[in-house]
Amino acid sequence: MDANDVWSVHGRLTIYIGAAPGVGKTFRMLMDANDMKKKGVDVVIGLIETHGRKDTEEQIGDLEVLPLENVLFEGHNYKELDVEGILMRGPEVVLIDELAHSNVPGSRRQKRYQDIQYILEHGIDVITAVNVQHLESLHDKVEHITGVKVRERVPDAFMDLAAEIKLIDVTPETLQERLREGKIYAKDKIERALDNFFQQGNLSALRELALLEVADDVDQRLDKERYSSSKSTSIYGTPGRERILVCVNYRPHSEKLIRRGWRIADRLDAELYVLAVLPTGEMSDTERRDLKRLQNLCEEFDGIFITSRVKEGGVGATIVMVAESLDIAQIVIGQPLDQGGWLSRFRRTPVDYVLENAEFADLHIVAHSRD
Repeated sequence: MDANDVWSVHGRLTIYIGAAPGVGKTFRMLMDANDMKKKGVDVVIGLIETHGRKDTEEQIGDLEVLPLENVLFEGHNYKELDVEGILMRGPEVVLIDELAHSNVPGSRRQKRYQDIQYILEHGIDVITAVNVQHLESLHDKVEHITGVKVRERVPDAFMDLAAEIKLIDVTPETLQERLREGKIYAKDKIERALDNFFQQGNLSALRELALLEVADDVDQRLDKERYSSSKSTSIYGTPGRERILVCVNYRPHSEKLIRRGWRIADRLDAELYVLAVLPTGEMSDTERRDLKRLQNLCEEFDGIFITSRVKEGGVGATIVMVAESLDIAQIVIGQPLDQGGWLSRFRRTPVDYVLENAEFADLHIVAHSRD
């Protein structure tokens, strides 16, 4: 199946995005839904997480709340979004909170974004919400900023489905004030949150990421509109898209390289290729698992994953040969590891070879300490 078919939908998706919990995404969703209902729109609540916040609970007002589905797992009942119930009700618009969520094992689909995609495919509009730290491409940046490894992540390709992305923004100072007033977490969690995730530096950096994400989205939509309006009158046809090549191996750093490559490709509307140069010998089971993990991440970004056995001349020569054959415009590669010892500074690395022989492409060397 083509990647575009995977993400084809018929309903309209709106995503409210914020820098952190407590900015007011759910409150604003409910407020807007009440306005829609007053205008005669058939809008219902599929799932809303108020987290005990009184102001948010009051915003539910007269909105119809659909029951959740009971899912039995290991002898316990869990509440999950009732997708089939939503389809049977058939509203014009449904509110589904907490986009970044893994369903209980035994559910029909693994992730909530997959549930939402399924609902969209049936022609129902969906309004949902997410915090910026849950975007897959920002995983490394967020971990570097906050020290938190975010478990729940949403593919950027899903975000691209949105007809509209709305930024819900407050200052870090306001967010900390809300936290101290008990409007975000229970009292026993406030001090810990202030000492960790809700430090002002973290909140400022996350806010900047959210602002940049929405600004990029606006720029890309404007570019597409300009291209669509000029395409019919152009005598030159569709211009060729640039190709970005990310070079990976079995090191954990490779996931970061794929995310960095995708963000470059996304901003340039370029095609993403990921190359793994394989050793001549047999791969271990661990190496096979690592390779599969990288392939899955590449495919999440709608990239093309390719492998090549190392050619004569080594890894660098293999990269150059593949890049030239694919007409690659930009190459993303990791900084060589320091082998230690004074002799290491005289050893040639694959990066050296690519730098000297891939004059047809721009080269991005990503440091291990940067995200």
